Amino acid sequence: MGIGKQTPTEEELRASIQLSLLEGIGPRRFAELVTHFGSACQVLEHPGDQLAELTSLQPRQLSDLHSPGNHARAAEILAHCRRSETRVLLSQSQDYPALLREIHDPPPILYIRGNRLPRDDLALAIVGTRFATPYGLEMARRLSTAAVQRGFTVVSGLARGIDGMAHDAAIRAGGRTIAVLGGGLERIYPAEHTTLAGQVIESGMLASEHPPRADPTAGAFPRRNRLISGMSLGLIVVEAPGRSGALITAQLALEQGREVFAVPGPINQKSSRGCHQLIREGAVLIESLDHVIEELGPLAKETRDPKGQRVRHPAELDLNDLERLILTTMETRPTSIDQVIRSSGVPAAQVLSILSVLEVRQLICREPGQQVRRT
Repeated sequence: MGIGKQTPTEEELRASIQLSLLEGIGPRRFAELVTHFGSACQVLEHPGDQLAELTSLQPRQLSDLHSPGNHARAAEILAHCRRSETRVLLSQSQDYPALLREIHDPPPILYIRGNRLPRDDLALAIVGTRFATPYGLEMARRLSTAAVQRGFTVVSGLARGIDGMAHDAAIRAGGRTIAVLGGGLERIYPAEHTTLAGQVIESGMLASEHPPRADPTAGAFPRRNRLISGMSLGLIVVEAPGRSGALITAQLALEQGREVFAVPGPINQKSSRGCHQLIREGAVLIESLDHVIEELGPLAKETRDPKGQRVRHPAELDLNDLERLILTTMETRPTSIDQVIRSSGVPAAQVLSILSVLEVRQLICREPGQQVRRT
């Protein structure tokens, strides 16, 4: 099977799990093998001596790859996923998060519970310290609530403090949220967030690159942070001390080409130092979600908002019905203003006024000859 977006067969799912279970096979090595041979199934079809000649796999890895135990474990994981309503998404699956596929080391397999919708491409990550102050929790609540009210999905890590508040506020506001775990989907950490995890499943999805019953390890949490930022258009750090996992996530976001935002805090609190450090290093200081939307650029790929309408720029989420009507009369190629007036059926004076609003929001630009186009 090629690398295009497809619906993988059961055999390919099992083979992919089997390959991923090998010690020392990370996302990039996995991708190299699948790209070279065409699919995980085709990797497994080659005997060990041929793989030894064609790859850099070590003898122990080759032995483990073709062992009955490895095959049985992969088959059991896939069967358990079917019993527990856990979906297995390969990086070439149609429902695999499009933004996540763009990072340099996307997980070859993503296990999810809940459901993923196209609108989840409009996602913002909200992260911060586990030891949040009342100020930090309130800012996380406000920003998460505003984000889902605008049409964004909120992504975080289900940790105590800021993460938990971000998920909870999104759910309470009737929006969608995604929690990325450091262990398997059946190993909720912290355990006190088990109920919250169930609510996340109802309002979005739980996601992990580990099999459902894999225990979380200390080293897994920094790696899962790349998924939090990778699924999002931008990352908001609400509150973080000078040494914080949220700062690791911010660095990963920058490496992935994502926007990084930071909420300032009281200068006499240690929990503000991480955010202030980010601001000094170039992160965008924000006081409200308006500042986030102002900074986010056009989407790499058109998506749909919660109402199913096409969205090319996050700022479009703030448009009223009339502004959106005018915008939909234009394409990325130049369109005459007279054509916009005719297509919209809106009086000329009103169209001209709305065009000025859209231009200020950087959703359109003017071209010579009384023409406009979408950015």
